[in-house]
Amino acid sequence: MPRGSGRGPRRQRGFTYLGLLALVVLIGVLLAAAGQVASTNAQREREQELLYVGHEYRAAIGRYLKANGRYPTELKDLLSPGTGPLPVRYIRHLYRDPMTNAVDWRLVPADGGGFIGVASSSTRTPLKQAGFDPVDAGFEKAQAYGDWEFTFLPTAHRPVAPGAAPGVTGVTNP
Repeated sequence: MPRGSGRGPRRQRGFTYLGLLALVVLIGVLLAAAGQVASTNAQREREQELLYVGHEYRAAIGRYLKANGRYPTELKDLLSPGTGPLPVRYIRHLYRDPMTNAVDWRLVPADGGGFIGVASSSTRTPLKQAGFDPVDAGFEKAQAYGDWEFTFLPTAHRPVAPGAAPGVTGVTNP
């Protein structure tokens, strides 16, 4: 076979290599985009869990206050059975903070001692900026998850959230 001017199968192998290299780059870009979407979805799920857990702590603090006439002084107080004819726990177990994956809640102090609520210790910026329940209306201005304070204030002292239905108690953030 005569050696020609260099046109032939040897030159086509270079095009195949470039095509394969372009395909690998394209797959890498698509995987990076898919990873970003998965990361965003995971953060949204952790936000929903934070809202659920925060509401659980808020309700437990309210039950503790009603049963004992004072706010709890530490999270473990919510685990101990109350006094009375039917002792009940105010919360089943101490929940971890979904944003930090630890039980490292920041306690929101009460004026007369103890704490009126909990907040995440995370400084990450929330994805959710609107569409909160009326009791969480103050969360719309949050710069970090730590600004989401799940506080319990007695109904008599709670202001009504702007635009809330009558009878709905409102903003629990000071």
